[in-house]
Amino acid sequence: MVFTVAVTVTAQDTPAPPETMIVRVPGTTVELELVACPGGETVGEGEQTLEIDPLWVLSTEVTWDLYDIFVFALDEAEAGALDAVSRPSKPYVPPDRGYGHAGYPAIGMTRRAAEAFCVWLSARTGLEARLPTAAEWSYLAEAGADPISNHPELGEIAWFNENTDDTTQPAGRKSANAFGLHDTLGNAAEWVMTDAGKPLALGGSFRDAGEGCTPRSGQHQHSSWNTSDPQIPKSRWWLADCGWVGFRFVVEMNDEGDADDD
Repeated sequence: MVFTVAVTVTAQDTPAPPETMIVRVPGTTVELELVACPGGETVGEGEQTLEIDPLWVLSTEVTWDLYDIFVFALDEAEAGALDAVSRPSKPYVPPDRGYGHAGYPAIGMTRRAAEAFCVWLSARTGLEARLPTAAEWSYLAEAGADPISNHPELGEIAWFNENTDDTTQPAGRKSANAFGLHDTLGNAAEWVMTDAGKPLALGGSFRDAGEGCTPRSGQHQHSSWNTSDPQIPKSRWWLADCGWVGFRFVVEMNDEGDADDD
């Protein structure tokens, strides 16, 4: 595995950019960027105050460039590559819905598949990757600011119904939020972990109006998301009628601020 930490020194009156870490998936040329996000407080259900720990966070939604390695076992050519990791079935519909592939957010996977991806990536890189909790995700999307839906700046950081052609857009094209994260709002809604209940995706997507793309905009998985799946039982990996949900992952920091690894 390859870890590269990049820190840029800037003028005193210019805010320093977030610390980033570049990770390469062994046996491939694919690299991903993690951003060091500070901890803080957020308000959870019932208005209780929740403490959020500092996290390393993928700077964009997981793209097809990375997800394809997982789905199609493109890392197995490496000597000694893992062969016991559970992977998705091969997709039975065009997984990108024709929106675009290289550089675009991966979409249409179940939350189970997103969780399995994190297990696979952890095994391949040594990082302990996981999906964020709902509270963590909302905190990261807010990035220390109030929700900005319907605010003029929303179009600068998000893809939503009013500024897309009803498709996802390449990841990272819009400006990052104050934590250095791209596309937390809009583009693809993102799977999160919850204590109970149906799988939940937050942030809204390209299909939603601007007011539906906030750090707390949630969509619970519905049976209509998989109506046309011809398999019996229906796939645990893919949602045949859901082309607007993806995910990103987080890695907890240790006491020194480094990424926790195995």
